[in-house]
Amino acid sequence: MTAASLRTGNNPTMERVIMAQAIPYLAFNGNCGEAMRFYERVLGLGAKLEMMMSGADSPMAAHIPPEHAHRILHARLRFDDGSYIYAGDTPIQMPYEGMKGVTITMSYPSTAEAERVFKALSERGKITMPLEPMFWAKSAGMLTDKFGTPWAINGEVII
Repeated sequence: MTAASLRTGNNPTMERVIMAQAIPYLAFNGNCGEAMRFYERVLGLGAKLEMMMSGADSPMAAHIPPEHAHRILHARLRFDDGSYIYAGDTPIQMPYEGMKGVTITMSYPSTAEAERVFKALSERGKITMPLEPMFWAKSAGMLTDKFGTPWAINGEVII
């Protein structure tokens, strides 16, 4: 079996080849559960919170101080296309410095859906680029939401 057969799907011994998938993993400071439930409600595209495990619910529960047991160790939000957003609260022994150097980009099939999501995410957040027509999409905008997550929202990508 060659690497080319894996890439092209010409592999008679395997029905499906699973390729690597880049999955953003968001870090929060004690409000991961609230953020992920919010994203499930507003992001659309079939977003479904498949998993959310607190320290109290984990196999490590006995090793987690009771005052930190509510913190989320892992959450998984799945979209209809099979993509994910993962998240968790930063371990208490690590300093939380916010989200830096990354923007989560979401592309929607219509400008109306992009506008709805942009409006919901920007509530109590900060708009850094208003939603407007761009050369790559009929509408595009950027914001940081109330949880500190930076977003780029596209509606009807054209290139």
